[in-house]
Amino acid sequence: MKKGWQSKPFENCIEKVTYTTKIQRKDFLDAGAFPVVSQEDAFINGYWDGADDVFRVETPLVVFGDHTKVLKYVDFDFVLGADGVKLLPPKEFLVPKFFYYQLQTAQLDSLGYARHYKLLKELEIKYPDRAEQHRIVGILDAAFDGIATAKANAEKNLQNARALFESHLQSVFTERGEGWVETAIGDCIRFIDYRGKTPVKTESGIRLITAKNVKMGYLQDKPMEFIASAGYKGWMTRGIPQKGDVLFTTEAPLANVAQLDTDEKVAFAQRIIIMQPDMAKLDSTFLKYLLLSQPVQQRIRTKGTGATVQGIKASLLKAIEISFPKTLGEQEQIVSKLDALATETQRLESIYQQKLTALDDLKKSLLHQAFSGQL
Repeated sequence: MKKGWQSKPFENCIEKVTYTTKIQRKDFLDAGAFPVVSQEDAFINGYWDGADDVFRVETPLVVFGDHTKVLKYVDFDFVLGADGVKLLPPKEFLVPKFFYYQLQTAQLDSLGYARHYKLLKELEIKYPDRAEQHRIVGILDAAFDGIATAKANAEKNLQNARALFESHLQSVFTERGEGWVETAIGDCIRFIDYRGKTPVKTESGIRLITAKNVKMGYLQDKPMEFIASAGYKGWMTRGIPQKGDVLFTTEAPLANVAQLDTDEKVAFAQRIIIMQPDMAKLDSTFLKYLLLSQPVQQRIRTKGTGATVQGIKASLLKAIEISFPKTLGEQEQIVSKLDALATETQRLESIYQQKLTALDDLKKSLLHQAFSGQL
C-alpha cells in the first residue's frame, strides 16, 4: 500500500442505516417531488410526494442492489423503494465518489442470487487523505467520461451495422421481383420435430443442440452440452438432420433461426424444429434468410400464443405464408449478396465488440491503478 494511505474493513467505513418505511412498487407515482430509487434496471422507477411518512435519503452516497449487483453513486435526494436496495453512506474520512469507485473493483460474480453483499463486506477499503481522494476522483471522472463517449460511439456503430443488414434483408422480401412463388411453409418444407424431448445429459459424447444455442442467424457454442454416444440412434428416432438444415425455435425464444453448420453427428432437444426444404424448389440458406426477414417474423409472431412465454404450434407454423423466386438460380443470387453483406456486418460487429471490450479493460485498469496508489 502506498505511503500515507490507510486501510479499514468495509463495515468500518460506512455509517449504520436504520431503515424505516419504504415505498411499495404498487404505490409509485408517475410524477412527484422525489424520485423513488430501487434496484430494478431503470433505477429510478417512480416518484413520491411528501417524504414525511417515508424513508427519505439525503445524498451523496452509494446504493447497492443485492439481486442485480448494481452499484450507483447518487447525488440527488430520493426516497427508497422496498425491493432490497442497500444504502452505503461512507464515513466522514471517505469522499463518497472515491468510495463508489473503489467498490467497483469488487468481483461480484462468484456468489448466487441475493448474496453479493457478502462480497462487499469482505473488502478492505484503502484510502489516502480527502484532498488526495478528490484528486483521484477528478482523474477518474475525466477518464470515464471519455470512455463513456467512446463506448456510446462504438455501440452506435454496432447498431448501425446491424440496422444496415436488417434494412437490406427486409427490402429483399418486401420489394420482390416478378415470378415469386406464393405458398405455405408446410407445403414445401419437412419438419423434424424434437420439441418436448428432454435427454439425459453427459459430460462428453454427442453434442446436444437446444433452443439456447439457436440465435438470430447463427448457432452459439454455449452452453456446450452432450448426450451419450451409445444413445444417439435411440434418441434421434424422429429424423437425422443434415448440414445446412434450418433450425427454428418454437418458444423461449420464439422464431430464432439458424443453419446447422457441421457434418458431425449432433443431437437435438427442447423447443427446436428442424426444417428440410424441398431442395428442388427452395434453397436452404434462402429459407434461413426468408425466416429471418421482418415480414415473415411478423406473421409468425402474430400466430404465436401464450400469456407469459410466446410460442407457436407446428400446425400454425406450417400454415404461415411465404414466397420465394421460382428458380433456384435467382434464390442463389440473392443468397450470395446476403451472405456477403452478412459477412461484412459480422466483421464490423467483431471490430466494434473488440473496442467495447478494450474500453471495459481500460476502465478496470484505471481502477486498479487508482486504488493501488499509481495515479
